[in-house]
Amino acid sequence: MLHDILLVVLGLVIGAVIGFFVARKFMMGYFKKNPPINEKMIETLMTSMGRKPNSKQVKQVMAQMNRMK
Repeated sequence: MLHDILLVVLGLVIGAVIGFFVARKFMMGYFKKNPPINEKMIETLMTSMGRKPNSKQVKQVMAQMNRMK
């Protein structure tokens, strides 16, 4: 009886550790393919839309993006 409980607990711990590392690897790959938005990306986006962004506008957009998270 005690032996079975210990096996279940050990299995859960091992599963949690393996799950953590698999999720970490997946997220690192995801962020390499899809990096978070930075100020340079916002400047490029605004320029492609025909606007000449200044520093204040870029910081305002970054603040809005951070509030939406």
